[in-house]
Amino acid sequence: MTTKNKNIPTLRHLPSKEQSTAVKARESWHVLGIMAEFIEATEKLSAIRPSVSIFGSARTKPEHPYYQLTEKIARALSDSGFAVISGGGPGIMEAANKGAHAGPSPSVGLNIELPFEQHGNPYQNISLTFRHFFARKVAFAKYASAYVVMPGGFGTLDELFEALTLIQTSKGRRIPVVLVGHAFWGGLIDWIRGHLLGEGMISETDLDLFELVETPEEVLACIFRFYEKRSFRPSDDESEMLLDL
Repeated sequence: MTTKNKNIPTLRHLPSKEQSTAVKARESWHVLGIMAEFIEATEKLSAIRPSVSIFGSARTKPEHPYYQLTEKIARALSDSGFAVISGGGPGIMEAANKGAHAGPSPSVGLNIELPFEQHGNPYQNISLTFRHFFARKVAFAKYASAYVVMPGGFGTLDELFEALTLIQTSKGRRIPVVLVGHAFWGGLIDWIRGHLLGEGMISETDLDLFELVETPEEVLACIFRFYEKRSFRPSDDESEMLLDL
C-alpha cells in the first residue's frame, strides 16, 4: 500500500504565477504527445492502402451473430486485398481484426486508452495506441478507402456521424459508408429521413452518402461498385484535403 507524500507540491500549493508556468509547461508537453500520435500513425499506416475501417460495439460477445458476421466481412475484405482497420479492442473490433488476421492482408488495430472496456485483442499485425480520441479518429478517416459500420453504441454512432459530416462538408474524401444490418439501423435511417430530411436539416442527396446491406457479399459489392471508375488511391485534390483533417 502506497501513501501520498505530503511534501511533494501540487499545482494548488504553488503561488499563482508558478501555477501558470507549470500549467503552460504541461500543455506544451501535451501538444508534443499529440504530435507524436499523428507522426506514428502516418509512419505505420500510410503504406497500407487500400484499407477499410470497421466500427462496432466493444461489448459484442464472440457467440453473437453480429460478431460472427463481422469476422466473415473482415475475412472477405482481406481476401479481396483490403487491409482492415478496427479499434483494436474487444467485441466487433476483435471480430474485424480476427477475420482480417486469418486472411492475407494486414489487420490493423487503433487502440485507445480507456478506464474500462478497452483492451487490445491478439489479432493485430499493426497496432497503435492512442490517448486522444480525435487523433485516433483522424487515423480512421485518413487512411480508409471505405467505412463498414456494424451495430454499436455511442462510440460507433460518433464514428458514423463524424464520417458522414466530413464527407457532407467536403472536409473528407468521398468514400463508401456501408451500414450492416437492416434490423439494427433501419429505425435510425427512418428517423434521419423523417426528421433530419423532413425538417430541412439535411439535403435529399445526403441520404446517398451511405448504403444499408446485410451480407459480406453486399459489402464488397458496394465498395467495388463505388470504385469502378476511380482509383483507390486518393487524387491530388483529395490528398490535399486529407492534409487538413
